[in-house]
Amino acid sequence: MGESSLLPSADSDALLRTIGNTPLIPLLRIGREFPRVRILAKAEWYNPGGSVKDRPAYRMIRAAEVSGELGLGKMVLDATSGNTGIAYAMIAARRGYRCKLLMPANASAERKKLLKAYGAEVVLTDPAEGSDGAFHAAQRLHKEQPDLYFYPDQYGNPENPRAHYETTGPEIIQQTEGKITHFLAGLGTSGTLMGAGKRLREFNPDIRLVAIQPDGPFHGLEGLKHMETASHVPALYDAKVPDQVVGISTEAAQQMARRMTREEGLHVGVSAGAAICAALMVAAAIRQGVIVAICPDAGARYQSEKFWEAT
Repeated sequence: MGESSLLPSADSDALLRTIGNTPLIPLLRIGREFPRVRILAKAEWYNPGGSVKDRPAYRMIRAAEVSGELGLGKMVLDATSGNTGIAYAMIAARRGYRCKLLMPANASAERKKLLKAYGAEVVLTDPAEGSDGAFHAAQRLHKEQPDLYFYPDQYGNPENPRAHYETTGPEIIQQTEGKITHFLAGLGTSGTLMGAGKRLREFNPDIRLVAIQPDGPFHGLEGLKHMETASHVPALYDAKVPDQVVGISTEAAQQMARRMTREEGLHVGVSAGAAICAALMVAAAIRQGVIVAICPDAGARYQSEKFWEAT
């Protein structure tokens, strides 16, 4: 009997069972110049850890518990830009694991503080190397002490897109009554687009999948990758899956995050701002449709950033 079997079943845990089933919220003012297009925000900050990353983090940890790969003697180790790390830290605290996370030093102050609040050990990496630098550092640590660490590798673990295939995709189909025409998600690990997109395409091959990335290699969109210039392209990513890839500038995403807060009452983060920018671009190109945009987290995780002070 492995040590993980001494834990209560995660499947019956009241906290972890709240992951998923997030609301789909229609925009009332932004995009109203397109009266025959509905833009719906998938409000992933309603997850208990505050972001879309709760879904794959839980799935990866739970699969490792079931297989016996993860027990109470091991430490959860991975690279993160913030949100997956927070999800790991929240679940680890609940399940009784130690947790070490590597993240770029320029991640928002709120994310760093939240990780430490959950009891995670945080190792900051070179901000110039972004999430790629944190990924390579995590690989080195795991290689040095493989018996100490459970290394989920969110960028290559098939449980990541599987979480979205089994939860995010079906939720959207049910919430839109099958009327979705366009699905938009940012490219970080790419698990959301790959997993939910696969499920949506199985439901209706005509649904268009739109990937969102920064408009260049130097950007301030935490959690997103500019795939063409990334030193590490996630193993999960298949460039043939998206029908369209949209590049969004940091400034446009920040401005949209402010607009979403002030005009829609939805205090979202910058990656959500990028998603809504892309949704407006799609809306301008179609006559009618139902656009679902993944909004990964809330603005509270970026509140110390100066762009919120703009008028």
